[in-house]
Amino acid sequence: MENQIYAIPENIMKGRASELFDHIADCLANFLDKLGIKEKKLPLGFTFSFPCQQTKLDESILVSWTKGFRVSGVEGKDVVALLRRAIQKRGDFDIDIVAVINDTVGTMMTCGYDDHHCEIGLIIGTGTNACYMEEMRNMELVEGDEGRMCVNMEWGAFGDDGVLDDLRTAFDREIDAGSLNPGKQLFEKMISGFYMGELVRLILVKMAKDQMIFQGQVTANLLTTGHFKTSQVSAIETDRDNGGLLAAKTVLQGLGLTPSTEDCVATQRVCQVVSTRAAHLCAATLVSVLRQIRDNKAAEKLRTTIGVDGSIYKCHPQFARRLHKMVRRLAPDCDVRFLQSEDGSGKGAAMVTAVAYRLALQHAERQSILNTLRLSREQLLEVKRRLEKAMEQGLAKETHPQSSVKMLPTYVRATPDGTEHGDFLALDLGGTNFRVLLVRVRSGKRRSVEMHNKIYSIPQDTMQGTGEELFDHIVHCIADFLEYMGMKGAFLPLGFTFSFPCQQRQLDQGILLKWTKGFKATGCEGEDVVTLLKDAIHRREEFDLDVVAVVNDTVGTMMTCGYEDPLCEVGLIVGTGTNACYMEEMTNVELVEGDEGRMCINMEWGAFGDGGELDDLCAEFDRIVDENSNNQGKQRYEKMISGMYLGEIVRNVLLDFTAKGLLFRGKLSERLKTRGIFETKFLSQIESDRLALRQVRSILRHLGLTSSTCDDSILVKEVCGVVGRRAAQLCGAGLAAVVDKVRRNRGLEHLRITVGVDGTLYKLHPHFSGIMRETVQDLAPCCEVSFLQSEDGSGKGAALITAVACRMRDAALH
Repeated sequence: MENQIYAIPENIMKGRASELFDHIADCLANFLDKLGIKEKKLPLGFTFSFPCQQTKLDESILVSWTKGFRVSGVEGKDVVALLRRAIQKRGDFDIDIVAVINDTVGTMMTCGYDDHHCEIGLIIGTGTNACYMEEMRNMELVEGDEGRMCVNMEWGAFGDDGVLDDLRTAFDREIDAGSLNPGKQLFEKMISGFYMGELVRLILVKMAKDQMIFQGQVTANLLTTGHFKTSQVSAIETDRDNGGLLAAKTVLQGLGLTPSTEDCVATQRVCQVVSTRAAHLCAATLVSVLRQIRDNKAAEKLRTTIGVDGSIYKCHPQFARRLHKMVRRLAPDCDVRFLQSEDGSGKGAAMVTAVAYRLALQHAERQSILNTLRLSREQLLEVKRRLEKAMEQGLAKETHPQSSVKMLPTYVRATPDGTEHGDFLALDLGGTNFRVLLVRVRSGKRRSVEMHNKIYSIPQDTMQGTGEELFDHIVHCIADFLEYMGMKGAFLPLGFTFSFPCQQRQLDQGILLKWTKGFKATGCEGEDVVTLLKDAIHRREEFDLDVVAVVNDTVGTMMTCGYEDPLCEVGLIVGTGTNACYMEEMTNVELVEGDEGRMCINMEWGAFGDGGELDDLCAEFDRIVDENSNNQGKQRYEKMISGMYLGEIVRNVLLDFTAKGLLFRGKLSERLKTRGIFETKFLSQIESDRLALRQVRSILRHLGLTSSTCDDSILVKEVCGVVGRRAAQLCGAGLAAVVDKVRRNRGLEHLRITVGVDGTLYKLHPHFSGIMRETVQDLAPCCEVSFLQSEDGSGKGAALITAVACRMRDAALH
């Protein structure tokens, strides 16, 4: 270490803010010049030893001046900002202020470098203060329960609320009344160097006036504040062969007195009483800190080190010994080592700065990585424009084959009108679970939908085996359900929710274009799923069903909500996958004959971007997730939004952070390397505001990250937030394109429309729906969009479409 000490003149200590900080900046410039390092931009740690409120490491708001400072215009201000301004004003050097710490913390850090047991810092000099390592779980002012944080006690102000009044003497009250800050720092005024000499002086004056010493004589000098120095108290208490009494004589003569030997002995005794009281008070408060640490650790016996600095502790001949002795007497169950800080708080400030500088560089690196996953309003508007264009291409006969967004006609031409009636079966196949439902629709006054269903799982090997195996499994489940409902052999109309991209040429036919969501059963792509289902039913020879409609879950969702709200003309799913549908004018649907009325279009918007439309918005992580998926290059929009992939994006960001040493101390767990381990439900849980960081930690433990810290948890939460926000915004931009198209189709200035929504991500994620709604509102300001959460769209919806189709079929027959 190289250092230089600069004085602060009295007039600056009581002057204006700009003068003090300009003076500091001048001293800095002088020091940098001397070392010849003015052109380097170095990180700076700033030990500022006054009570401050800190919300972060590089910001410190001065609460109140102490120790004789009274510079105007600083209290309530950030001292870092004031120093930065003074440095900028000079303009001849630049410095990066990384950390502001209190000298107490600096002392603890300095000593902690030499002794790892050091967890308390103590200063007894001009002022007094202490700090110690407290458990985060006890700190209600800071978020998080994990680990520890250093607390700057500001114990000089102990007693300002009156709790020490019964111990304070007339002399203490007199010192306080004459101070720059009456009523403040009362504990400090009983202990610290700034006041010790003054206390002795006041006692001597009182004794003289009471004729107890100096033959009742007082001098002008003895009556002047500040004329008895604390350094003189130290000299008077020295042990060395009568040195103390000689010192007393010299001091008293300097005050214009002619002391007798008794006067010198009495003066020495007064000094001893004042400094012993200070040492004992200090010991008592220190012991309460030791007790707190011991209780936190639930230890029988505490072994710890206290780093100490300050002129009284170092220069007073008896103070340290008396302090140690009283601490050991009051806390026999603590094994305490006192370590004197050799180079003040300077080294500690540099340590804190070095750590903070590393963290700041890492923070900047993390943010630059996360910025690739943050979208601007302009980028979102661009997504909306590109999707609008892709929709036009998908609807037009000529461009349909090239369009990434297929805009498939569903042959659903109307939403429910309330006259539907009857019993319907519904099948719902869209993910790893498969449901069979019986839906009883009643019309008229007692209009209602009553449902019974049973859930069956589809084993992984069936999902990826042959088509025959898959459909045989489905028919087996239907047979089980009919038996369960006591309806064996019934002949019912059936709606089949089949949530995969299909080409439909009529309502009761759906040609599978391609499997998605992890399905890979052979011999299905390019085939009509209704035929595959009927073949399997005939193979079983147990029952027969009237398959009326093949439905996409998105359309089912729109229909279910349409039953509740006639304004519902858009369906949206954001769950394992994502998709949307809406009512389009037949004139725009070039793939189907006829121009009358409307038809629901299943957009299959998950494939938006497969033609490169999103390449400039994709991050590195999107490319990795796509490359490792089982449908590379496909469903690019879905891979940025839906539940199946968000956890994967997060996992890849965490891997990248860890590989760069920005997270989990650079240690990778084997589990985190496993694809799909970071489930999207974790995203919803981690982002939940009610969730303490403790629970984030337990999710990380489940991922094998047993030694993750509180900071790691905060970072994981931030990554989840960024990825989730982007998904919701992209989804909102897509929806804005859809509702705006409906508005333009109808030539309206202003459109009121309802979107029926379903899907686990929309329903369970704490912020998704809110961010998505905000985005739609922002990007489609002429549309007033309401959202209705669908209660079981894919099941009830399939039955309702079947019911509407049966209603229309009956009407045509009559």
